[in-house]
Amino acid sequence: MNEMELMMHLHLNNNRQGPGDENATKLALQLAQIDTTQPFRVADIGCGTGAQTVTLAKLLKGEIIAVDIFDTFLQKMKERIYRQNLQANISMLAASMDDLPFQKEEFDIIWSEGAVYNIGFRKGITYWKNFLKKGGILAVSELSWITNSRPKPLEDFWLNEYPEISTASEKIKVLEDAGYKVLGHFILPENCWTENYYIPLLKSHDNFIRKFGHISLAHKIVETDRQEMEFYSKYKEYYSYGFYIARKI
Repeated sequence: MNEMELMMHLHLNNNRQGPGDENATKLALQLAQIDTTQPFRVADIGCGTGAQTVTLAKLLKGEIIAVDIFDTFLQKMKERIYRQNLQANISMLAASMDDLPFQKEEFDIIWSEGAVYNIGFRKGITYWKNFLKKGGILAVSELSWITNSRPKPLEDFWLNEYPEISTASEKIKVLEDAGYKVLGHFILPENCWTENYYIPLLKSHDNFIRKFGHISLAHKIVETDRQEMEFYSKYKEYYSYGFYIARKI
């Protein structure tokens, strides 16, 4: 079993597969200046088990295509949306976020929370732009420094884990260079990391190790998670996820 498959099993029963919350999704929609009375065609890329997908479907009309590489996540989403009062219809697609079967300029909105790091921010927002209509909205959350300087142990850790981490101003420049007009951005608050992500993740470790403890890589994943949690507790003033909202021009 490879690392991605193990990560899928670890995160499967958690509400979120990364930092975030419903209020952040709602705020991003507000900054996007979206008229929620109109129907939209939306792609939620790297949707996981669909926490933000459901929020979008409650607030938007039209159709949402929920995309994730793991069909198991999508099946879990089906359980989540059953009997919910949703305005938008949700359909599901098992596909890699860097190899999507969409038509050019197919979508009004492309959404991605805590997932673009899998292929890199620059590559993701450039590739996904092909599927956005002119004037379409991109909303994406991305790991970001929130200061210009930080302790070396923290910087070394994240540069090793995700070399594309950079400041909000640098992320905005990447968006502008790729042909977007940035409408707004904000930093995810602490509860998005602790209550909504790390605490549930920590609780899932025991069952994960009971099931996969015979695989050395499973122990390495848990160790990395715990180190990341310790770093966040110690250094949370220096980094978070930034939520970036932009329009294709």
